[in-house]
Amino acid sequence: MEFHIPETHPRYYSLVTREKLVKGFLDGYVVPQGLIAHGRGEAFDYLIGEVTIEPAIKAMKAAIATMLLAKYPVISVNGNVVALVGKEIIELAREINAKIEINLFYRTRERIEKIKKVLKELGLSEILPIDENDECIIPELFSERRRVSCQGIYIADVVMVPLEDGDRTEALKKMGKKVIAIDLNPLSRTAQMADITIVDNIVRAIPKMIEITKELRKLSRKELEEIVKTYNNKEILSECIQHIVSRLQEIAKKGKYIEF
Repeated sequence: MEFHIPETHPRYYSLVTREKLVKGFLDGYVVPQGLIAHGRGEAFDYLIGEVTIEPAIKAMKAAIATMLLAKYPVISVNGNVVALVGKEIIELAREINAKIEINLFYRTRERIEKIKKVLKELGLSEILPIDENDECIIPELFSERRRVSCQGIYIADVVMVPLEDGDRTEALKKMGKKVIAIDLNPLSRTAQMADITIVDNIVRAIPKMIEITKELRKLSRKELEEIVKTYNNKEILSECIQHIVSRLQEIAKKGKYIEF
């Protein structure tokens, strides 16, 4: 059942985002736990102000520079990512010459096939194999996310993990990979463990990263390396936390409250 959301509604964009996830759930490739995870992220987005802040832009530039410099970058996707920004993820992957791999915590063959179908319908011609004939295991990881493509995440030097859980981020780091996370919670284990953390809503972040990619592709390798070299993830996360603190203090001072 489709619902009409009037564009004049003050929560229009948030409601449209929710409906995309609900559709993905009804279509069978978003799990109930993914809906809960989205709600948790949305709460942090309220605290940030539902805007892309400057520290996130800095992280995006470092992330794009890192992927442009990479020998074999891979973007990991799950049901939520495909439901929210499937088309944009495909465009970003093309811009940075990255592979796309489906990796699921709540993994079933049926979900994988449904996500593959959606990605193909959105125009993705190559999806890395995920089957018993091409399956490698991430060491020291015991969830279903340990199962990855031998042609993808397993051999990648840079992995972007939007909407991630922290244990795989930690495991990938132990394998010597650079990990880029998109996480609205700057306090999460994922955010703290990743090499580069973009604290932003994925529906804003991916389109912005496509714009940034088109700019950074004009730079020399040396200029890209300088962007990566001068980036400090701990400082960026501190800036994000300080932004939230300052914003809440300002709201409290003015007596205006955030609508939940």
